[in-house]
Amino acid sequence: MATPDRTVALLVSPFVGPGGGHRLRGRVAERLRAGGCAVRHLWPRDVEDVAPRVRAAVAAGAEAVVVVGGDGTFHQALQAVAGTAVPLGLVPAGTGNDVARHLDLPRDDVDAAVDVVLRGRTSVLDAARAGDRWFMTVLAAGFDAVVNERANRMAWPRGHSRYTLATLAELRTFRPLPYVLELDGRTLRLDAMLVAVGNGPSFGGGLRICEGADLHDGLLDVVVIRPVSRAELVRTYPKLYRGTHTSHPQYEHHRVRRVTVAAPGVVGYADGERLGALPLTIECVPDAVKVFT
Repeated sequence: MATPDRTVALLVSPFVGPGGGHRLRGRVAERLRAGGCAVRHLWPRDVEDVAPRVRAAVAAGAEAVVVVGGDGTFHQALQAVAGTAVPLGLVPAGTGNDVARHLDLPRDDVDAAVDVVLRGRTSVLDAARAGDRWFMTVLAAGFDAVVNERANRMAWPRGHSRYTLATLAELRTFRPLPYVLELDGRTLRLDAMLVAVGNGPSFGGGLRICEGADLHDGLLDVVVIRPVSRAELVRTYPKLYRGTHTSHPQYEHHRVRRVTVAAPGVVGYADGERLGALPLTIECVPDAVKVFT
């Protein structure tokens, strides 16, 4: 169990609706207090305010941080705790919840997710870093990034269906892109539908694009899907949920410590958050973040 009077900073995603967010905050706070924690509430104005609020709480002595939200909220909190000894807990309440999948957290039971924090078991994991931005799941840099950008603009539907509809919409016009990859100093020039850089295996609500990625191996998994027809991409897409796309002849996989991805007109996304236009250089930082698991 958690240490009595352990100070926990609690943050609820600004994207959780006012009514739902208020109920979740109260429920999570009550269970944390019942488990012996002193709760310090954080109230970010918007998503950009999450990292500064968490950073201030850590500086003020918070012994743990718990976020209620999805991959994007976790991503913002990660910016403040990566490289520190302060553990980060997650109560999943997002659209994709891929970080929760990586951590094997309950995704449909709030109380059970809080109990993971109260048990106090932690694990130290690798994180990926692009410049001064950290991420836990996958950097999307191609067709997947274009889909992510469209999905983030959609208010409906939620969950997997949002990404499926965004994929179908983008398929109508998407063409392969010319890439230059620097893989631990080795240059690779190619055309591809997408390049994904994984610290963890999945993104987009369970799409296991980087099947086999390990959060403890000190390496990034770089997946390339070379040009395929739109019809073939549609046929292959369902395999991403099972991770069985790895047998496709246009699939290519590299494990590296550092990669630079360059392609014209592409914006990179990681943890569902916009990182910026390519080129981006990503490195794996071993043992970068402590999480409740």
